[in-house]
Amino acid sequence: MTSIATCRAAVLVLLCATMPAHAGTCTDDIAQTQAELDLAIEKDAGSHGWKPESLNALRSHQPTPRSLAEAEGGSGVDFTDALDSLERARIANRTGDVAACSREIAHARAILR
Repeated sequence: MTSIATCRAAVLVLLCATMPAHAGTCTDDIAQTQAELDLAIEKDAGSHGWKPESLNALRSHQPTPRSLAEAEGGSGVDFTDALDSLERARIANRTGDVAACSREIAHARAILR
């Protein structure tokens, strides 16, 4: 094999190896839904007035969307369930299960409505 043919084969192998990383059709939907969920959690967190600081806050732990959702649990919306759905969507996206990914994103969006 000549060096040009070897180089072409190597480039082809590299391109094929990187395709699955970009092939996730749900990636954009997951990112958009995560942003909507983060905004809803932040909006809900500020709507209940002041509460005593949790131990995590006193220990200087930074809040995450999940910790805010668990602490607030406010207006009857179960944001932790939506976060779980997004995590399952990410897993389905990594394994290439587009149907499961779409189903989990739809479930998370239904919770946000």
